[in-house]
Amino acid sequence: MNNPVVLNKKALHDYTVVERMECGINLIGCEVKSVRMGQLNLTDSYCTVKDGQLILNNCYIKNYDKGSFSNVDGRRDRRLLAHKREIMRLLGKVREKGYSLVPLKIYFKQSLVKVEVALVKGKHLYDKKQSLMEKDIERDKQRALKEYSGR
Repeated sequence: MNNPVVLNKKALHDYTVVERMECGINLIGCEVKSVRMGQLNLTDSYCTVKDGQLILNNCYIKNYDKGSFSNVDGRRDRRLLAHKREIMRLLGKVREKGYSLVPLKIYFKQSLVKVEVALVKGKHLYDKKQSLMEKDIERDKQRALKEYSGR
């Protein structure tokens, strides 16, 4: 598994993941350097389909300090690279009620920057509480196992 540069934990809390897909991202050289340094934020970012292309909206990548003329707006829309058939399939599902496209993480795969995009469905408040309770129970079980095996 590739180590993520940044995770979108809020998306995992607010949505139920239905399907995941790996996409490339179209970046400029200075943006890649900022991503390597971990200077980006996926909170409140989302994906749309525009003119048959997958677009990443509202993703903040800080301008590279040593970059000059090649620096661009940190919140610009960035094109995601995926096959046309996959984009059209996702677009059909997004048009259904309650589904959205959200980036979950950005990571490096060898020297390429990749984005994991997920087809998600919104959680209700009671679903969020239930998932928090399940995490707490799992954490308590792991602690108990660790204490027991430590003796």
